[in-house]
Amino acid sequence: MEQKLLIVDDEPHIRMLIEQTLEELEDEDVTFLTADNGEDALEIIKKEKPQLVFLDVMMPKMNGMEVCRRVKKELVLDDVYIVLLTAKGQELDRQKGSEVGANVYMTKPFDPEAILSKAKSVLGL
Repeated sequence: MEQKLLIVDDEPHIRMLIEQTLEELEDEDVTFLTADNGEDALEIIKKEKPQLVFLDVMMPKMNGMEVCRRVKKELVLDDVYIVLLTAKGQELDRQKGSEVGANVYMTKPFDPEAILSKAKSVLGL
């Protein structure tokens, strides 16, 4: 069964880093989707229903918190697993992340192994 994974970050090098970290998943029939702002991310999520989203918090057009809130609270897509990525490790952000429905919160710079193992467990690989 084909699975979809969406990587959302306004910084191209971070999107590339996450893709490289997860590239072995392509052998497992996982399709990679990317977006560089929150608005596009929301459209892709609505259309493609990815199983897993790595979502940056600080982005143009719509931030990650708002994207997450809309996906979880308005569209009620509970089967879309959202990992919020942020440079801020403050407790307040974590709390906000939980409030908008994020499944997990990871701080940048992130550990590639943690990202890969999280993706594998969410996608059941």
